[in-house]
Amino acid sequence: MTARDTSALNAELRRRAYLDAMQVATWLPRTELPFAAPSRMELLAPPPVDEAPEVASEPLAVVAEVVREAPAVRPKIEIPRPGAQPRQAVVEPVAEAEPVEEKPVRVSVPPPRFALQLLRAGDCALLVELPTGQSFQSRDPAYILLKDLLRAAGLPDSPQLLGEPVRWPLLVRGNMDQGPQAALEFVQSFVAARLEEQPCTCLWLVGLPAIRFAGEADEQSYNRELQIEGLGACWAVPGLELLMEEPARKRELWQAMRRTRQRWLAPAHS
Repeated sequence: MTARDTSALNAELRRRAYLDAMQVATWLPRTELPFAAPSRMELLAPPPVDEAPEVASEPLAVVAEVVREAPAVRPKIEIPRPGAQPRQAVVEPVAEAEPVEEKPVRVSVPPPRFALQLLRAGDCALLVELPTGQSFQSRDPAYILLKDLLRAAGLPDSPQLLGEPVRWPLLVRGNMDQGPQAALEFVQSFVAARLEEQPCTCLWLVGLPAIRFAGEADEQSYNRELQIEGLGACWAVPGLELLMEEPARKRELWQAMRRTRQRWLAPAHS
């Protein structure tokens, strides 16, 4: 083997090494290579061509016919007319929520607390506040003061009891309304029933509870005459305990008594 042949053989070996490195299993040289192995004819045969499936021409024709017959849809462009007002979007009114009616909150008022005693002296009846809540005793300072007032008014100083004391609230427990309005109605009904049995010329209301729940007045009515429906003529007098605590009120009471006592003394002089 000559040097030329050796060089060609080495070139072939290098080519095959390159092809193996590139993972090329089949290749065809463009020219005949020296010392190359004969080519295999099956590798030189052209690859078989797969026949494409026949496509029905009728559906395509139908589709083409439909496309030809379908009218072309063009976008509608609205051209504004001269003088025409532009359309405005109509906004539907939103339904307002109905106002919720607020129910008045009922505030429970605690029942008033007092004790009253109805008495009779001559032509006068006396609805007197019991300072201690208990019936008068002969040695009670409040009762002694009441006797002094009756003597100054020209009335008997030993008053007669008309029924039991009225103590409010009536019930310690229960759901019965015992508020101020209920107390007023009860006291007026109680006194009116007793006066119907034994009429009087004037009713003394002695003490703020008597003035408030029989005369429907307040402390501004001290030493004044009141005309109460169902009870007749009344005279508002400060409470016995208040007169003892504030002696200056006795002078105002005496001045008012000089004007008022003519009401119950007049029949005696007639």
